[in-house]
Amino acid sequence: MLARSSIDQGAGPHFPTYLPCVTLMVSVAIVDQTNGSSGPVSCFRGTVQDSTILERATPTFRWPIASNIDGNEILEIQVFNYIFLFPIGCPGANPVPLGVIVLFDDNYAIPGSSTSVSIEIRYQAMDGTVGSWNDGEFLESSTRRSEGEGSYSFETDSLLPRHRQDPAVSPSKANTALQAGKGVFSAMKLGKTRPPKEDSHRKQDEPAVLETEDLDRKAMRLGGGLDPDTISLASVTAVTTNVSNKRSKPDIKMEPSAGRPMDYQVSITIIEARQLVGLNMDPVVCVEVGEEKKYTSMKESTNCPYYNEYFVFDFHVPPDVMFDKIIKLSVIHSKNLLRSGTLVGSFKMDVGTVYTQPEHQFYHKWAILSDPEDITAGLKGYLKCDIAVVGKGDNIKTPHKANETDEDDIEGNLLLPDGVPPERQWARFYIRIYRAEGLPRMNTSLMANVKKALIGENKDLVDPYVQVLFAGQKGKTSVQKSSYEPLWNEQIIFTEMFPPLCKRFKIQIRDSDKVNDMAIGTHFIDLRKISNEGDKGFLPTFGPAWVNMYGSTRNYTLMDEHQDLNEGLGEGVSFRARLLLSLAVEILDTSNPEITSSTDVQVEQATPVTDTCTGKMEEFFLFGAFLEATMIDRKIGDKPINFEVTIGNYGNQIDGTAKPSLKRKKKEGGDTEEEDSELLQHSSEDEADDDGELVSVSSTQPAKPLITDRNYFHLPYFEKKPCIYIKSWWQDQRRRLYNANIMDKIADKLEEGLNDVHEMIKTEKPHPERRLRGVLEELSSACFRFVTLANKDQSLSVRTKLDRERLKSCMRELENMGQQARTLRSQVKKNTMRDKLKLVQNFLQKLRFLADEPQHSIPDIFVWMMSNGKRIAYARIPSKDILYSIVDEETGKDCAKVKTIFLRLPGKRGFGPAGWTVQAKMEIYLWLGLNKQRKDFLSGLPCGFEEKKASKGPGLQAFPPISLLYTKKQVFQLRAHMYQARSLFAADSSGLSDPFARVFFITQGQCTEVLNETLCPTWDQMLVFDDVELYGEAHEMRDDPPIIVIEIYDQDTVGKADFMGRTFAKPVVKMSDEHYGPPRFPPQLEYYQIYRGNATAGDLLAAFELLQIGPAGKSDLPPIDGPTDMDQGPILPVPLGIRPVLSKYRVEILFWGLRDLKRVNLAQVDRPRVDIECAGRGVQSALIQNYKKNPNFSTLVKWFEVDLPENELLHPPLNIRVVDCRAFGRYTLVGSHAVSSLRRFIHRPPDKKFQPWNTAGEIVINMEPEVPIKKMETMVKLEAVSIGVEKEKKKKKKKKKGGEEMEDEEPDESMLDWWSKYFASIETMKEVGAAERQGTTASSHGRRHLPGLVYNKELEMEFDGFEDWLHTFNLFRGKIGDNDDTTTEEERIVGRFKGSMCVYKVPLPDDITKEAGYDPNFGMFQGIPSNDPIHVLVRVFIVRATDLHPADINGKADPYIAIKLGKTDIKDKENYISKQLNPIFGKSFDIEATFPMESMLTVAVYDWDLVGSDDLIGETKIDLENRYYSKHRATCGISQTYSIHGYNIWRDPAKPSQILAKLCKEGKVDGPHFGPGGRVKVANRVFTGPREMEDENGQKKQTDEHLALAVLNHWEEIPRAGCRLVPEHVETRPLLNPDKPGIEQGRLEMWVDMFPMDMPAPGPAIDISPRKPKRYELRVIVWNTDEVILEDDDFFTGEKSSDIFVRGWLKGQQEDKQDTDVHYHSLTGEGNFNWRYIFPFDYLMAEEKIVISKKESMFSWDETEYKIPARLTLQVWDADHFSADDFLGAIELDLNRFPRGAKTAKQCSLEMVTQEGDLPLVSIFKQKRVKGWWPFVARDENDELELTGKVEAELHLLTAEEAEKSPAGLARNEPDPLEKPNRPDTSFIWFLNPLKSVRYFIWHTYRWLLLKILLLFLSLLLAGLFLYSLPGYLVKKLLRA
Repeated sequence: MLARSSIDQGAGPHFPTYLPCVTLMVSVAIVDQTNGSSGPVSCFRGTVQDSTILERATPTFRWPIASNIDGNEILEIQVFNYIFLFPIGCPGANPVPLGVIVLFDDNYAIPGSSTSVSIEIRYQAMDGTVGSWNDGEFLESSTRRSEGEGSYSFETDSLLPRHRQDPAVSPSKANTALQAGKGVFSAMKLGKTRPPKEDSHRKQDEPAVLETEDLDRKAMRLGGGLDPDTISLASVTAVTTNVSNKRSKPDIKMEPSAGRPMDYQVSITIIEARQLVGLNMDPVVCVEVGEEKKYTSMKESTNCPYYNEYFVFDFHVPPDVMFDKIIKLSVIHSKNLLRSGTLVGSFKMDVGTVYTQPEHQFYHKWAILSDPEDITAGLKGYLKCDIAVVGKGDNIKTPHKANETDEDDIEGNLLLPDGVPPERQWARFYIRIYRAEGLPRMNTSLMANVKKALIGENKDLVDPYVQVLFAGQKGKTSVQKSSYEPLWNEQIIFTEMFPPLCKRFKIQIRDSDKVNDMAIGTHFIDLRKISNEGDKGFLPTFGPAWVNMYGSTRNYTLMDEHQDLNEGLGEGVSFRARLLLSLAVEILDTSNPEITSSTDVQVEQATPVTDTCTGKMEEFFLFGAFLEATMIDRKIGDKPINFEVTIGNYGNQIDGTAKPSLKRKKKEGGDTEEEDSELLQHSSEDEADDDGELVSVSSTQPAKPLITDRNYFHLPYFEKKPCIYIKSWWQDQRRRLYNANIMDKIADKLEEGLNDVHEMIKTEKPHPERRLRGVLEELSSACFRFVTLANKDQSLSVRTKLDRERLKSCMRELENMGQQARTLRSQVKKNTMRDKLKLVQNFLQKLRFLADEPQHSIPDIFVWMMSNGKRIAYARIPSKDILYSIVDEETGKDCAKVKTIFLRLPGKRGFGPAGWTVQAKMEIYLWLGLNKQRKDFLSGLPCGFEEKKASKGPGLQAFPPISLLYTKKQVFQLRAHMYQARSLFAADSSGLSDPFARVFFITQGQCTEVLNETLCPTWDQMLVFDDVELYGEAHEMRDDPPIIVIEIYDQDTVGKADFMGRTFAKPVVKMSDEHYGPPRFPPQLEYYQIYRGNATAGDLLAAFELLQIGPAGKSDLPPIDGPTDMDQGPILPVPLGIRPVLSKYRVEILFWGLRDLKRVNLAQVDRPRVDIECAGRGVQSALIQNYKKNPNFSTLVKWFEVDLPENELLHPPLNIRVVDCRAFGRYTLVGSHAVSSLRRFIHRPPDKKFQPWNTAGEIVINMEPEVPIKKMETMVKLEAVSIGVEKEKKKKKKKKKGGEEMEDEEPDESMLDWWSKYFASIETMKEVGAAERQGTTASSHGRRHLPGLVYNKELEMEFDGFEDWLHTFNLFRGKIGDNDDTTTEEERIVGRFKGSMCVYKVPLPDDITKEAGYDPNFGMFQGIPSNDPIHVLVRVFIVRATDLHPADINGKADPYIAIKLGKTDIKDKENYISKQLNPIFGKSFDIEATFPMESMLTVAVYDWDLVGSDDLIGETKIDLENRYYSKHRATCGISQTYSIHGYNIWRDPAKPSQILAKLCKEGKVDGPHFGPGGRVKVANRVFTGPREMEDENGQKKQTDEHLALAVLNHWEEIPRAGCRLVPEHVETRPLLNPDKPGIEQGRLEMWVDMFPMDMPAPGPAIDISPRKPKRYELRVIVWNTDEVILEDDDFFTGEKSSDIFVRGWLKGQQEDKQDTDVHYHSLTGEGNFNWRYIFPFDYLMAEEKIVISKKESMFSWDETEYKIPARLTLQVWDADHFSADDFLGAIELDLNRFPRGAKTAKQCSLEMVTQEGDLPLVSIFKQKRVKGWWPFVARDENDELELTGKVEAELHLLTAEEAEKSPAGLARNEPDPLEKPNRPDTSFIWFLNPLKSVRYFIWHTYRWLLLKILLLFLSLLLAGLFLYSLPGYLVKKLLRA
């Protein structure tokens, strides 16, 4: 609590008694007239504090106190003056009391009258909310205030009462004036000086102390001595500059931009994958965008599949929805019809991330795949892709798709936005949901309502749960049944890579329902705002903090039309609920074994947070006064209207329902305060609290509207202005808003300054760079100021981590920005201006970003207009904008200011024309702050009112006023000088409008006259508004008049006028005692931008003055010229001093012809004529007699004279109209065009001193080639300027970089063709592009001479549309469609007028007319060719198309070319290219045409369909006529070199020397003069160069052609006549489809040559047919393998062995894979094969690709051509007889660059695969034959590569012819058979030869064992037989038988 006193007149500071108290501080500021030093002594509660002796300083005293302050306590301050009586050097002083000042007491006196004291007393409560005090900030030097202010005594300032009077003081005392000394201190606040506020109770007779200095004086003062940089100039949008601080700016744009659906196209090219984890997989890539899925084809058994497939997804959704969609790329292993396959890895990113990339795309980047099911696993491979997101109107520049090299730096090109580290870790995101409040009623079930009616069971009618969406995953809390204040305390855990590539969390409170769940409110948390990636940054963190949710109105209806708003689309129109949540991120250590490896969303319980964690509950006070309510739409009806203001649910009487719980609301002993829905406007006493104040009056009294005019009502808020106020309780987190406010204000100031600078540049005012320096100066000081203010904020206790971190990072950012601004300021020069402006624009965006506070505190304020209890229209005001603070910078920009707001319709109804009409215009004053700070809440109102309070019992009055009664009234006359408007909106079907303007000021409205059929009306009319009554003090009106609203309408004969746009203006005010004269009067005409919705819709040129009618009545006003009969008198023109000064100009028009006129009302246009009109004068063209036969005009040049303003910026537009003359004198309008600015057509005589005109002296330009370098080099490196003979052989577009980079051999001439040159050009283009990106920009001069160009844009863009003298004007007809209508700009074009114009002051300077050959008939248009019909041979070359939009279901297209020119229609249908989105056409077409009838060439690409009609993919149109007649000579591009044979042959029938002679003649240039020694002279330029050339037979011949060509290539350097000539080129044109306007459907590379038929015929067309692939045969002999890992365990012996075979194939030809025979039972991993594979293939040398033609599936109609990198795959397998074979390892060799094989098996190692970069790489196409050892590799369980074997192979490449000559057999067959391998005997199959196998398996290993067993067996047998036969023998023996 801070009480401020300037020695108040008896009004003691009023301390509310309920505050706990910690310290009392007093600061004293003193100035005196006596000599010496002074020092005060203060005493409080018996504690005396003494200040040191002061020399002009400010002492501060502090008393810690433990109990509340009593109103009768006394704080005593005594001031002493110490006077030194002794000689200097003697110590000693004698105190003389000067005065005693007693505060907190009624009676006091000042004995000494020579001192005035200014005191600030600060009473600090426990929480320290006041902030720390900085002693230095009290005083601002008084000298600055008193400069040049003789007329005002500022002494009394410090003595005027400055806050509310204590009612206890008797009025007589309060009025005694203080006779004080000459002190000139006024109390300063922390921060800037705030003009002192007057007390609203001041008696009427007191003199008004002016709040701001007189403007003119200020201007004079600023003019002298101050840095000119700091003077702001009034911006053209006149409302932006604000002089006084009582009003804030209105927002001119009317429509919320979010929420309207738009067209988007996401195009994704999947190129290839590498290093996929897994063995022998068949990968498929699934591309998902949002809900849509598409799949690539499946590639068999490869870990690095190559796809090159293109997918396009089209969407029509609002931007917010679009940018939250997730793009998910996943690689799936072996998916087929029956099973879904297993996920290898996936990658996620949201569309918004792609859209924020430069050019909205990622190009050729590698996505890192990871497995979401197993986060410990690490990376699963890489996927190379292009992703682009295009909105309507974005054009994407794709880098040129030429031959990509395959070795790609994966790590350096990861698919990640800048600043994201390549090693992303897994992290857990914890969203903790604690509780919610203030939910609306959401009951859908009828039963509940029936139940409630019958049993009266009053349950809360909502079952809320919270759902969180992030990165395509969804988590939800439990459902809390029937609760308006649900408690969850749950946490939702997402596991995602960090930093995530998805920007936003979407948090939704939903109502659970049996039928369908409804969203109650949605909030988005943007991760960029709650984290900082810098090195001092912080992880995302949030809260615990409340977030406010807004959406549709709270009254529940079954079909809520605004349900979208609750889903977070569009701007919410009402408070829905607030949710307490927090967010934390924990980076996972994936090596930790305890971690759950799945990324599924988990929901757990969370620990609840304390009530105070989000801040201490404080009572806030919101006050509002409605000063004006006008422009209320008549459609509402004339029922009484009232306004309701709500903040959260407070103040909402209709549907607020949910009451905040009491525990948070109780104050000490206070009642619960919340209005019930029954609470009426002024309720009874029991609703009041202790202070005798009503809790809230939230809506005004209903009032019946009065009629303004036919469209609008106004409410009778004249002298009585209704007020509202609301008390509400919120957690005190103002600090967040304060910091945001400081930054917002810096940003506003910066934006205003930048607008000024742009305006100065636009209007060509002098020294915009000075203004920019001033802006930067302001910016840097404001940034440092923020740092000092924010520094004080370090100590607050209740702050979240995010608060602390954000504060730190904001301080860092702003400090940084301040320093950058300072350095920039010194660098701003006239020439660096533009670049620096861009940088400063970045500052602005950054500030806006920083100022957006993610953690909410106080909800926004809604103002609703109600009619008859129904909500009609609303305005939403952010609470921070009107939040009060003692520190000026922290106060909201609209706090305590009068703001003009326009109410608009809620939700979807606010879109489109319906929502653009103003529902109501309000002047509203708002103040929001802590209840205990509210003493100043009326201070910003216009002065001169009395408060009306609600009576409360006898003689008592409630505190805040319920209305204000204005006693001061000023009468004015407003003069609106409406001069003209331009570029208006076309509102009629004729393509024109009948515009008139309505001007509204306060409660009056007037219209200008209607001008028919124009988009550029010049009304030249003054509207006079008499007796305009404004309430308040006169001086405030002068500085801050209300705004004027001007609306432009289109008058319709039937029905209501259509709204066309709106703008605002502030009038210049003249008080009755001021002189009407310069500098301010008469006012200047200014341009005001007209807005229609968010789009600009023209400009209004007008001036407005508001003249006070003094005591003498209107006689004092400046006279009005013209009759003043105001009833229905003639129209008053704009008076002379205001209308622009005119001069006589002559306008010459060149009429060339009309083109492509469409039918009018189904009738063909036959006899058109063009009418030109400008400023009321005009001229008509000759009539075209038969448009069909010849659409050109017979008379070329006509002129008219007209009076135009001297100031070019005020020139009126020129209107072109085309009418068709029908029979019987009828005319029909065909179409019209308004040239809004004549500036480009104004003739400015050339400056003779200018250098190119300087013809004295010769300038020598040397064209000699440099020393010939090796030919190969020449081909690749394109030297900028040298045009050497060496190089000349290899050129056209640019040159070809031979795809054959032979190491040293020169490429064979015969191998070079047109494509060689084409690819070389592309290489160069890439090099130049790369150089430019690195900042070494090729100078424009160097760039000009790139040999032949591939332009990646249309030729027109490079040469200004070839409008060097012939301009094309599109003719329009029909209404302009608004965003939701479908009519596009294209559809309104009904034809084109070709011609030009020239504007110049009369008379013309002589030297032009005196020139030789001047023809007066042609005026300024000398030397123009005749426009008779002319026959031309047009040759169209189509090179190729890229990125076509798929047209078939399979995601491909079958494109072919269709060309249309006049009556010629060529469809090249039979040559369609099957299933290809990047087809190479390589075709040329010859067409004969007659200009001007056939001059528009259309080249279309169609998709061939077997059944049904072919679909258009896209088309491009070229105006050949402009090219033909252009001075840039676009008929046939000029190549860099002249050669008469070979692929680079000269194409033009005229030789260079003939062309040069012709150009010299036409341009009246002296020359060419060929001299000896290779010199040629043209004008004053001498060119030297080579003279000889070779013919076919290699003979050298002398010629001048090279010289002539050198001159042509430098034609732009020739004085006067010179201009750049079109070089030999290929242009890239976007293909567009009328059904998808504005979105590119692909690009077409092509060029056009034109040859007049009356000239010699050109040679045959150059052959650009696509290169035919060359047939090759690759023979691979697999000799041996070694160290192959052993997979099988032996059946009998358990021994490891493998049955090895080797499989091989060429990539893309998996079908013909070839296997060797099996080497059985290898025990050492050695295998012997001697086996030959033969792979025939077609190969394109230039592109390094194999060409395969095959049918995609059995159902395909025809073969599709694929281009695939040449890669050979060899795999080693273990053969199994009954189960599937086991894959052991593989190697893939890129035939263009693979490591040379090792000489022996020992030298062959894993490094050969992993470190390709370090090893010498060979190309089979150069080596032809390679033999060696290569490693087989596979990945183990840990994804590490391991060596699984080695193979000795021989590769032999032969061309088809060579292969025919020396044939070889497959395997080991004839011819040229290989010998059988020498395999050990073990390698056979046991079931073919069992005995052998027994011998091997068993005998080999177990022979000793077997022998032992045999011996044992025999001995046992012996023993057994012995025992068996023993008894018999015994018997025999015994019996001796």
